[in-house]
Amino acid sequence: MYKDFKTLVYATVFFATLFSNEDQGKDVKVSVPAQNGVLVYSSNLRHLAEFYEQLFSMRVARETRDFISLDKDGFNLIIHVPPFDIPKDSFSPIKLFLSVQNMEAARKEAVSLGGKAFDGEWENPIFKVANIADAEGNHVQIREFKNSSKGS
Repeated sequence: MYKDFKTLVYATVFFATLFSNEDQGKDVKVSVPAQNGVLVYSSNLRHLAEFYEQLFSMRVARETRDFISLDKDGFNLIIHVPPFDIPKDSFSPIKLFLSVQNMEAARKEAVSLGGKAFDGEWENPIFKVANIADAEGNHVQIREFKNSSKGS
């Protein structure tokens, strides 16, 4: 059951982020999804966004009722409503997302370096997404953009 729940959580978060076009949302000059950055879960989006806006001079790139995407010099920070109650122990509300040239090769290399590749892969018209863990167990979302010249 844990594996199915985890798959549901990942799919919900990332597709909600990509395809949320609520009327109450506002876009600020963002033409494509970020290739690299950090996702932070928060129950108080506006409060946390203001912290990063004021302290680091980040700007709002996109905002909906489910997330606020902030940008500074090409670095993307997505503050997202958690899709579940966040456990107080053994869960980090912060997850890196990084682009790769080849999803399957990156998953295999993560395992060969002592990490883990989780089941499941999700796709949208722009990129596909999978999740891995590094050698210390930290979860990382990897993105393979359909235009293979993007990513690293």
